Amino acid sequence: MNIFEPRFTDENAAREHLEALHWPNGPVCPHCESTDAKRLPAQRGRKTKAHPEGKLRHGVVQCNNCRKQYTVTVGTVFESSKVPLNKWLYVNHVLCSSKKGTSAHQIARNIGVTYKTAWFMMHRIREAMKDVDDSPMGGFGKFVEADETYVGGKTKNRNAKQQRRFAEKRRDPHGNKQPVVTLVERDGKARSFHVAKVTGETLRHALVTNVDRYSYLMTDEHKGYQKVGQEFGKHGVTNHAKREYARGLVHTNTVEGFFSILKRGIVGVYHHVSEAHLHRYTSEFDFRYNTRKMDDFDRSNASLLGAIGKRLTYRRTSSLQA
Repeated sequence: MNIFEPRFTDENAAREHLEALHWPNGPVCPHCESTDAKRLPAQRGRKTKAHPEGKLRHGVVQCNNCRKQYTVTVGTVFESSKVPLNKWLYVNHVLCSSKKGTSAHQIARNIGVTYKTAWFMMHRIREAMKDVDDSPMGGFGKFVEADETYVGGKTKNRNAKQQRRFAEKRRDPHGNKQPVVTLVERDGKARSFHVAKVTGETLRHALVTNVDRYSYLMTDEHKGYQKVGQEFGKHGVTNHAKREYARGLVHTNTVEGFFSILKRGIVGVYHHVSEAHLHRYTSEFDFRYNTRKMDDFDRSNASLLGAIGKRLTYRRTSSLQA
């Protein structure tokens, strides 16, 4: 990535890049979806201490139908942000091109903002990465692998109070770790879900609502898959407890590979992920996996296109920062 490209260093160039993606055929009103509009000269914004005369707002468009004014950021994750748009595009590119993610502390140092601002920016971008395609995975003759993992630190690394709590839950081998269920179509997409508990009911719900019943389902020996596996075209099972990891086409190595990247990202880059935001982090790793055949430029543009209609306010995020 060339950090000196115009869209990363100039706010107007960043806006023009976003307009070219969001409005390939000209401005579209986010309020009434009309394409009848006219561009206005730069407008003076509100007066602030930093800009006593009011900062110039470029790229303002007025709808000739509803008469409302807007810019390309209205109705996107970038709306109402005081951070320059070129910095938004830079952070988006870094997050899309880093295989295991990038920490908010690193982003804060790179663009000169507070950790809180960088943390919120990254959650907004993860919101843009969220896949809105809910069409069934797999199909006749296709293989879908399903598996579960647990995200969280080791018990020995917790403080004394946390270890006492864990001792009270010693019957649960996973303690306070958070379960994640992932479905991966071979040579296709991945979908991950943060679930409250891994049971036959939660596994069945994830499978029947996301996977075509004619698919070949591949799982390990977990009992939660036994009954629901009968509802699919074929159910292949490998017994990891007996060190069986593949038997011809019957294996879950694809989803295991996805988990290896997910866990290395969380352990090595983010270090800690709160339960409240785990679903956003899984969306980030799903997005990079699903766009793995794209180059960094196209992947970044795909994320920018996903920003439309996904506003995320700070109120919607938890006070717990991960």
